[in-house]
Amino acid sequence: MTSVFQNTGQSTPKPPRELLFKVLVVGEFGVGKTAIIRRYCEGAFSFNYKVTIGVDFALKTLEWDENTKINLQLWDIAGHERFGSMTRVYYKYAMAAVIVFDLSRPVTFFSVPKWYDDLISKVELPDQRPLPVILLANKCDLPVADDFNMDSVTDFVASHRLVGCFATSAKDDVNIDAAVEKLVDHILVSRRSSIPNTASNGVLLGEEASERARPEAAVGRCCR
Repeated sequence: MTSVFQNTGQSTPKPPRELLFKVLVVGEFGVGKTAIIRRYCEGAFSFNYKVTIGVDFALKTLEWDENTKINLQLWDIAGHERFGSMTRVYYKYAMAAVIVFDLSRPVTFFSVPKWYDDLISKVELPDQRPLPVILLANKCDLPVADDFNMDSVTDFVASHRLVGCFATSAKDDVNIDAAVEKLVDHILVSRRSSIPNTASNGVLLGEEASERARPEAAVGRCCR
């Protein structure tokens, strides 16, 4: 009689590891942060968006490879919040950040260093490395002002060692996927170089991840 417990020589495939990365999306009012997030998460674009008050929240699940599933948590920080007392709370547990400016309004680039300084002063990875930041020059579908010097963007990216810079368009769906993919890849590469402990590298799994994924876990119910 053949045993029902007979070893067939085939091992049960392991389920893919599931990671949670919180990414901040910051920049001045009207640069297109909400439009970028909606394009990336929903594949949609609208000319009419409500002004973000405080912070908004979106989730995108990525089947990164056969062994890795990533839940990408995108936090849309309102443009007027840069000097607000709540940003330190909003930034908590972040693994990376996206700074957005509007190519059709070069004045919005002048605030990029202030946003960068705010992020770096309030967020540090658990292993003391600086927060990875990528820059998006949004609305590349619109004409760029003649007096805007693109060399200033290149210099800023190089001098601050940003992950990269992409000219994007939420309207025409240009470079948004590529930019986020580069940022996530950077997070994964950096994570491999640190101690693989979910409590120490900001990557949360299981019930703890589900708990912290809720916006009220970071900002409090009174601030929703």
